[in-house]
Amino acid sequence: MQNFERRRDRFALFDRMDSPAVNLCFTMHLPEFRPWCKEQGLGPFHVLLCAVLRAILQVENFRYRVLEREVIEIDRLHPSYTVVNQHFDLNFAQFDWSDDVREFVARSQAAGRAAGAMEALNDNYAGMSAREAREQVFITCMPWLDFTSIQHPMASLAAPDIPSLAWGRFRSGPDCLQLPFSVQAHHGFVDGYHIHLLAQRIAAELEAIMLASPFIL
Repeated sequence: MQNFERRRDRFALFDRMDSPAVNLCFTMHLPEFRPWCKEQGLGPFHVLLCAVLRAILQVENFRYRVLEREVIEIDRLHPSYTVVNQHFDLNFAQFDWSDDVREFVARSQAAGRAAGAMEALNDNYAGMSAREAREQVFITCMPWLDFTSIQHPMASLAAPDIPSLAWGRFRSGPDCLQLPFSVQAHHGFVDGYHIHLLAQRIAAELEAIMLASPFIL
């Protein structure tokens, strides 16, 4: 927490505001990983989700949370993301972490199918402890939209310490993959520079995943 202590005054500044959240939407540039996913039989969304969550854990500022009015640093994540069910209503897919990308994708896909088959809202998160609830990142994907702005819901405007991330429709660029990407986080923890670092780490994680080349089953 030494790095946080250096910015505790920044945290105090933003935390006393009505809404301390910073929300940036930008065009993410990533290596074109979809052909690799097709070759490996892995869903692109789930591979990107894996890269995003791995990157979150590597940028310290995205691991800060507020628990019982104290700042803590988490070291693990409970993966989850939004899906639509058969009636096109939102639901939440939740699953256990795996360091192995193929197992991560399998668990993610299974959780998505299970949540998509539910009519009632998946409320498994209600059984989390207060600490476990902070070990999340809120993820949504809107593959139909090339959006330029987004406002994420928050239980309280004064408590945006769990980051909210969203991305939209993939499009091929001249030498890379491009997609709209949004990051919302507590400005006491995260500045624009840290969002830049996160974007770099996501691209690097995708490269690393492709270089590892999981065995085709």
